[in-house]
Amino acid sequence: MIVLIKLILVHLVGDFILQPKSWVDEKERRGITSLKLYLHGLIHGVLTWLVLWNFRYWAVALSITIVHIGIDITKLSFQKKNNKTGWFLMDQLLHVLSIIVLWYVFFNPDISFGKLVENQNFWIYLTAILFLTVVCGIGIQILLTNWTKDIYLDKEKSLPNAGRYIGILERLLVFLFVVLGRWEAIGFLVAAKSVFRFGDLKDSRNRKLTEYILIGTLLSFGIAIVTGILVLYFSSILQNLNE
Repeated sequence: MIVLIKLILVHLVGDFILQPKSWVDEKERRGITSLKLYLHGLIHGVLTWLVLWNFRYWAVALSITIVHIGIDITKLSFQKKNNKTGWFLMDQLLHVLSIIVLWYVFFNPDISFGKLVENQNFWIYLTAILFLTVVCGIGIQILLTNWTKDIYLDKEKSLPNAGRYIGILERLLVFLFVVLGRWEAIGFLVAAKSVFRFGDLKDSRNRKLTEYILIGTLLSFGIAIVTGILVLYFSSILQNLNE
């Protein structure tokens, strides 16, 4: 596992520390004709070899170089001004996945993905995360439909989909705190959100909006807390059954 950590470290250093912005700009401007594109990939290969510090792993370093350049070329080919954020995330995801695949191929770690899929807790947590990120947001929106039409929401003063992502993040954080048993952190999260919301609610002087936000926040936090408790409950039951 430490080898995988080293390979990810190499990626972070190569992509975010040893790659000047001027290189990024040149790659975006010149595409596959940019010398910096290939030099950047070579740096990743050299760093990989230095971190592993064994000449026998030259094939790993070479593979990292080739795959990294290939992913960057794909990104440069499809990236436009209006989708740079999406392709940045996709680029990083592909790099991490390629590192995991190469690590698995060259080092053959004693990890069974079949056992992971067969793990009952895996399915419990996966279901909970899917519920909190996708299903819960839609459910809360439907529950608040009757009140949404009664308040004035100035969408021009809000970032697109900002409320949705804030809700997802807060539910995941609350869920994580419940699972870890850090209930005090939930109180800190509630306090932090209250501080940021206080100015908006004070300036708006809209009682309906205040009540709307309060109901949505309590629903979001409450559902996440109950989900975390249920996950712990079902996990403990399965553990007792397996003993």
